[in-house]
Amino acid sequence: MNVTVCQSCGMPLTTPAQFGTEADGSTTREYCIYCYKEGQFEQPGMSLEGMTEMCTAILKDEGMDEESARSMLRNQLPFLKRWRTNTTDQHAQSLVENSTVSANPGQVTTDHSFSAQPVRYVTLPGKRLAGVSARTTNAIEISGKGCIQGLWNNYFASDHLPAPEAARYGCYTDYSDGITGEYTILVGHEVSPNESLPEGLDDILLPPATYAVFTSRKGPMAKVVGEAWGAVWAWEKQSDRTFTGDFELYDERSLNPESVQVDIYIAVHQNR
Repeated sequence: MNVTVCQSCGMPLTTPAQFGTEADGSTTREYCIYCYKEGQFEQPGMSLEGMTEMCTAILKDEGMDEESARSMLRNQLPFLKRWRTNTTDQHAQSLVENSTVSANPGQVTTDHSFSAQPVRYVTLPGKRLAGVSARTTNAIEISGKGCIQGLWNNYFASDHLPAPEAARYGCYTDYSDGITGEYTILVGHEVSPNESLPEGLDDILLPPATYAVFTSRKGPMAKVVGEAWGAVWAWEKQSDRTFTGDFELYDERSLNPESVQVDIYIAVHQNR
């Protein structure tokens, strides 16, 4: 299922009833009906800070931890179309300066070396990855009750690791409903198609695919990876995604956890 998000508040748009409307009554998939109606924003004077706080309150009412919700929104909203203007850096800097959680992975950065758009498209053959895996959702991970950090800990505690310089992967596959549903996360490394795996390791077969590649800036791992995923979620071309399997690539640029640069590969339709 292809899912886009509102380019004002970040809400996933999954049904026509959620789409905003233009002045002539036609629908738009860029904005939700709560943000945009009859060709104009419902709250035209809303600032980025105001949208962050309003959406934080909504997510809190839906059961999300307040700081987790605010962190996610600080990460995502500045990359949405409504806020990507020449004033975005000013708003983002204000959020950072007023934050009480300066080391939070969701903190906005104004580092101009980071691109909110794919840096390239590439077509790759299939891959077989081996490691440890689990089922989860973005909502669970954002709530602070997720499993991804635990998977990384379990993987590096394994007795069956490749050489330290070998690339590691965080792979996301078997999506049940795009960005809103369950998916399988596997933390591991690449293995050959016929390689026998030791007990306790799972594997995933990624099909040949074309990928949009997002590259993080350099910085602490949790911060820059979360920031890069914020750009992916806010990307205006969500309809290009195929959800056949996405992955984070940790190569020689990731050996120092305090100065990491990561590529995120997002599977897209091949007619790019």
